[in-house]
Amino acid sequence: MQANDNGADAGALLWHLVTRLGEAQLLLPAMAAMLLFLVWRRGAWRLAIVWLLATGAAATLTTLSKIAFIGYGLGYAPWNFTGLSGHAMFAAAVLPILARLAEGSLPEAWHGRGLAAGVLLAALVAASRVPVQAHSWSEVLGGFALGLLACAATLRIAHAPRLRINPWLLLALASGLSLGVVQAPPSRTHDLVTRLSLHLSGRPLPYTRSQMLRAYRLQQGRSLQQ
Repeated sequence: MQANDNGADAGALLWHLVTRLGEAQLLLPAMAAMLLFLVWRRGAWRLAIVWLLATGAAATLTTLSKIAFIGYGLGYAPWNFTGLSGHAMFAAAVLPILARLAEGSLPEAWHGRGLAAGVLLAALVAASRVPVQAHSWSEVLGGFALGLLACAATLRIAHAPRLRINPWLLLALASGLSLGVVQAPPSRTHDLVTRLSLHLSGRPLPYTRSQMLRAYRLQQGRSLQQ
């Protein structure tokens, strides 16, 4: 029994570390550093602009979905949906492009594998939101799909060039993400969205998943009795 408990604890810790790779407070600084590099490099400014706009649009839609639920109770109980997962969205919008740009410094035989690795890592981050009990699968899949759409649109429109990036920049980005996963303070983005939702809606308290599901079960019970 003790061995099983230790294994469960280790698994829970691993999922909590993985899920932090989707935090905006970690990904946005990494993205900003790469955007500055792209603007500095001749011929890469278009990629920077498209990536920024696409990710900004995805982040706006994600935030609106959360405000709609927290402030106005607009969710979908049959799918246990309360808003798109921001971690899944940011991971899918940022990590694959960071990996795609990083592979430009690798031997040509490795080109293409970086993007695939970035997508797989983003998928792992998205999936982690379920075992850490932060989101349902519908919210994770919706956020991941939106982020992947932003990523695909960026690469489709801007045609990312093969850039040789200074290894020190790549090391700094990787180190910053790794240290942030372990040492960064808890993310406060959800608290900020909650306060914004309450301010816009005028509600005294946020609408919650338990309220939505309880109302749904009551409605289903009445339907069965009729």
